[in-house]
Amino acid sequence: MRTTLLRNTVLTAAGFAATTAGIAGPAIAAHAAPAQKTTQVSTDRKGHGERELDVRYEAQPNFYYCGPAATRNALSVLGKNIDVDAMAKEMGTTENGTNSINDITPVLNKETGKHYRSVEIKNSNADDKQTDTLRTDIVRTIDDGRAVVANIAGTTTDTDGNTHSFEGGHYISVVGYRDNGHTVTIADSANPNTASYHISIDNLADWIATRGYSAS
Repeated sequence: MRTTLLRNTVLTAAGFAATTAGIAGPAIAAHAAPAQKTTQVSTDRKGHGERELDVRYEAQPNFYYCGPAATRNALSVLGKNIDVDAMAKEMGTTENGTNSINDITPVLNKETGKHYRSVEIKNSNADDKQTDTLRTDIVRTIDDGRAVVANIAGTTTDTDGNTHSFEGGHYISVVGYRDNGHTVTIADSANPNTASYHISIDNLADWIATRGYSAS
């Protein structure tokens, strides 16, 4: 696994399947079935200190399209349905993946007409200030009706105790929060069997560490 800041090193097809071994259900095949591509991830406003956006979820069609797929899922909360091949071309995605969050931020700006910025977490583990900044950024972006896209790497545990492991790197969308942002909702294109899960902001910040995210 490369440790270059914000780098998304993508696994081989075999390695991609191996990263999902800790997730319930099989790794996504090269092409998801149509029924899997229309899974609804979340609903709209819940109440004070809690909000989730309505995601028209699609799984990624291959092992290296996580960047375009995460961006497509993020944009779907605005009712947009942009072809992942077109986004992959714009991001410079290859079988080596999408290079960094800096390749995704311009696409979000273009497609939303609103300001997104790339935020780096340079440490190997996020400190309290970086974690709090992430929480604030997520709440602000989601309250504006938009999703966050994050470049993550390594292994984490969700609030149900399930493990999610992407040692070679991955992109996810953050589409909701509760408890004033101390817990967030993930839309994950890797596996339609685990399209949505919740994770603590502390675990998410450490998952992003050495890489970055795109938020308002």
